[in-house]
Amino acid sequence: MSETQSRPPASRTLADLKDLAVAQTIPTDAPKYEAKRDALGRSYATGRRKNAIARVWIKPGKGEIMVNGKRVGQYFARPVLRMLITQPFLVVDRYNQFDVFCTVNGGGLSGQAGALRHGISRALTYYEPALRPILKVAGFLTRDSRVVERKKYGRAKARRSFQFSKR
Repeated sequence: MSETQSRPPASRTLADLKDLAVAQTIPTDAPKYEAKRDALGRSYATGRRKNAIARVWIKPGKGEIMVNGKRVGQYFARPVLRMLITQPFLVVDRYNQFDVFCTVNGGGLSGQAGALRHGISRALTYYEPALRPILKVAGFLTRDSRVVERKKYGRAKARRSFQFSKR
């Protein structure tokens, strides 16, 4: 330290440290989440990804997942999409403990699978609020806001120009 800067007296620093220790013992008012369930014991949530929207209901069961009235293996034929959907259950160690009923519309299959994962994650936090920190750290509660950029006039696509020819 230079001579122009002065140090605080040692007694004041110790008092500040004691105040800090006292402040740490005071309980913080962290939000308390309560379970949200309907009369049938289900939790509902909406998930979104790209232009797809998934309405999801979960309840305790054998692990059956129904998408638009079809089994998940029939609706999402690609294994990667089925893996994406089951990720929230695997992260919180609740695989095959919940039945999922959902309706999805809009977008393509990849966007619908992402929307379904988002909806399942949110529904799990409503059913069992203690799972929220695990799902939040895994990034499943964050809505992926990336969408397709719109096409502009005078352009072939959103950014691509028409081919230039000098002659």
